[in-house]
Amino acid sequence: MGRHSTAPAKKPKRGLILSIIAAVVVVGVVASGVYLWVGGHLDPSSASADACDEAQSLSIVADSTIAPVLTDIAAEFDAESEGCVVTEITAQDSADTAAVLAAGGLAADAWVPQSAAWVDRAAATAASLGRAEPETAVGESVAATPVVFATTAADAAEVASEPVTWQRVLDGTLPAILPNPEASSASLASLVALGAHAPAEDPRPLASAMIALGKSIPASTSAAFGSLSSQAQPSVVITTEAQVAEYNEDAPSQTLTAGYPNDGTVVIDYPLVRLGDAAAEMTASDEPASDEPASDEPSDSEALAGSPRVDTVSLTTSTRLESGDGESDAASEAPSARAKYLGEFAEAAAAATKLLNAAGFRAADGSGTIDILGIAPEGPAAQALPLDAATQLTMLRTWGVLTLRARYLAVIDVSGSMEEPAGNGLRRIDIFQQAAQAAVSRFSGEVDLGVWAFSTLRDGDLDYEELAPISALGDAAHAQRIGGIIQSLPERLGGATGLYDTVLAAVTRVRDGYDPEKVNAVLLITDGRNEDENGIDLDTLLAELTKADDGTKPVPVIMIGFGPDTDLEAMQKIAEVTKGGAYSATKPEDLGTVLVDAISQRSCRPNCG
Repeated sequence: MGRHSTAPAKKPKRGLILSIIAAVVVVGVVASGVYLWVGGHLDPSSASADACDEAQSLSIVADSTIAPVLTDIAAEFDAESEGCVVTEITAQDSADTAAVLAAGGLAADAWVPQSAAWVDRAAATAASLGRAEPETAVGESVAATPVVFATTAADAAEVASEPVTWQRVLDGTLPAILPNPEASSASLASLVALGAHAPAEDPRPLASAMIALGKSIPASTSAAFGSLSSQAQPSVVITTEAQVAEYNEDAPSQTLTAGYPNDGTVVIDYPLVRLGDAAAEMTASDEPASDEPASDEPSDSEALAGSPRVDTVSLTTSTRLESGDGESDAASEAPSARAKYLGEFAEAAAAATKLLNAAGFRAADGSGTIDILGIAPEGPAAQALPLDAATQLTMLRTWGVLTLRARYLAVIDVSGSMEEPAGNGLRRIDIFQQAAQAAVSRFSGEVDLGVWAFSTLRDGDLDYEELAPISALGDAAHAQRIGGIIQSLPERLGGATGLYDTVLAAVTRVRDGYDPEKVNAVLLITDGRNEDENGIDLDTLLAELTKADDGTKPVPVIMIGFGPDTDLEAMQKIAEVTKGGAYSATKPEDLGTVLVDAISQRSCRPNCG
């Protein structure tokens, strides 16, 4: 028996299958190779009869979600080799492995990440560290699992009362919890799926959905599952089928149900990635020679012949090593023992359908029947999406912008002109209230927010009045106070627009409490132009802002003009000096859109697209 990781192998329980939506039957294929696995076990008749002088050790780091079942597979693989192979499976989260690999400290022959996306992430991290790209060769996938919407069994019927779709997450009608895409392949794939359903000509719905998802980012998928029962309304966690299966085994007191999006989903693959010297040794002979089964005996997946195929979607452009001018020495020679056994292990793992299904995974092509509580027996249809490395990195950058921790001072115009009709039967202040409530509701608890109101002579000789200090919205009392202020705005109207004095004072206040770990900004909304004849003029304001900014504490001023009377030219000058932004909402229905735009571009100053 070979030597393996001490990580305990998990045996999912079987029971009554609960699912929101019936899934499509899919077809699987069995890879051929030196060893043929039948029903999850090695066929002794296919084992090599050649004796070996000494055992070949294989060191494989596997994502924590799949390491337990790979440990079981490795045990049988080693046993059938009759002492020729000793395979060690080490469990480690893909994010941690990618970081170690990028730093050049991963001593292993191969890696099974939760999607090949992590290979690209490791390469990008290495580049940022000034290191050479890790030597890797992305090989065949050994398993797959679709992205699903998980909810509690108690809420499943209500969640499914309307079609369960990505579109509902996009428009906010299906409350969703998203584990951090920086650490979760499923979450990253989900952002790409949301982007595919968002209108190509308008990026705002996707930005708005990301802001909502980033309002509360759980520390882990397990933490996300645990928070479902405390949500104000039935919600879903965007995760994988395999993680739902694992959770249901460990936490039977709160069973989860996997919901399969009606408008298609994406599938996470688990490729075997050769590392370092093992990558250099990878040759064409390591790959399965044919898609044809290597046995006359029908496999479990062949029994489903005629069912529609589901293609596993890889979250990267899988690249394999190519020789330069002519064949390399490695390509012209017989594969090394390590290369041979890694290839055979990959084939054996991919063919271990019963073991994979018992652990909640599908075969690499998405096929297989799972008999685990909360999971549909057959897999869902996959959706072909552009899940290449560039798309992923773009999504991560966007996510990073929209979920940055921030300190905002919201400065709201309450001059008498806000009482005027907005053109749709409501007053300007009424339209602003609606937009502000929607915007604040999307902020993360990590955001610090303060509120000022301004017009002329609001507080003695001052044109501004502090209504709430800059403090964390994660404090329920502070968030409630902000909500009450927004509701009270119509009662505060009066006076003219004291714009310039207010801008200077607001920037000074934010800079006084500057937090270098956060974005620090002023968000000012006005419906007019400066009307304070006793205050500073525009040139003085611009000069003071320039003089106060030494580059160590940038405070961009993001200005939103609402209505036909705003001084957009002055706003643009203020925005330019502070590296902020100036927006104009000429129609009432535009204000909410402009607020999302302003928030979503807060960290790209001054070069926002």
